[in-house]
Amino acid sequence: MDRERLRQLLEALLRGEATVEQALARLRDLPYEDLGFAKVDHHRALRGGAPEAVFCQGKTLEQVLAILSRLARHHDNILATRATDELTRAVDAAGLSFRYHAEARILVLNPAPREGVGLIAVASAGTSDLPVAEEAAVTAEVLGNRVERIHDCGVAGLHRLLDHQHILTEANVIIAVAGMEGALPSVIAGLVDRPVIAVPTSTGYGASLGGIAALLAMLNSCAPGVSVVNIDNGFGAAQQASLINKLISKIG
Repeated sequence: MDRERLRQLLEALLRGEATVEQALARLRDLPYEDLGFAKVDHHRALRGGAPEAVFCQGKTLEQVLAILSRLARHHDNILATRATDELTRAVDAAGLSFRYHAEARILVLNPAPREGVGLIAVASAGTSDLPVAEEAAVTAEVLGNRVERIHDCGVAGLHRLLDHQHILTEANVIIAVAGMEGALPSVIAGLVDRPVIAVPTSTGYGASLGGIAALLAMLNSCAPGVSVVNIDNGFGAAQQASLINKLISKIG
């Protein structure tokens, strides 16, 4: 249940096109539906503007399908992150409408394209960082933001980043994705007066410690305006960026 569907239901009730009992039946699962192993939050779109997302990793195929099936009754643009090819086949067999973004490992249930507002730039240091960068970019697009991608612009060749400085200065917020030593967010924050959300990735050789080296480097950035999310958390970065972008777009 999102704001528009709730508005339509209340207007139908006001016009006499729906009964109180019918309205109660539609609202009975608010604020959540208890499946035993999961409590599906149908109220989240009303509170935060987007339906509950499903983190697939660690859940059984049956659990994910059950959650998605319940969400699909009430919402569009449902995000399932860390989705697998096996899950997409199961969703397809269940007759649900979806789009799968393989590189981002994201399945979008009941996809409904939206015109993006503002601009979020997603910059990734190297090709190995693309899965996390795409998770951020696809999530931001599904949440209703305009997104520009800048790939393979790490500090080993800064001229590649500078060629895209016009995008960085136009963006309301920048997501910077990097592994290894994680220097890209600091460089970007030193070039523009925009909030930068740093995403450390688990790419790199042994001393990168699965992304911990990049995480610590980003947390210790001397450039102002850098915030940091967890390792490989492109989804979380996009959620934060979307909130910032939409607030700025409203003010503008």
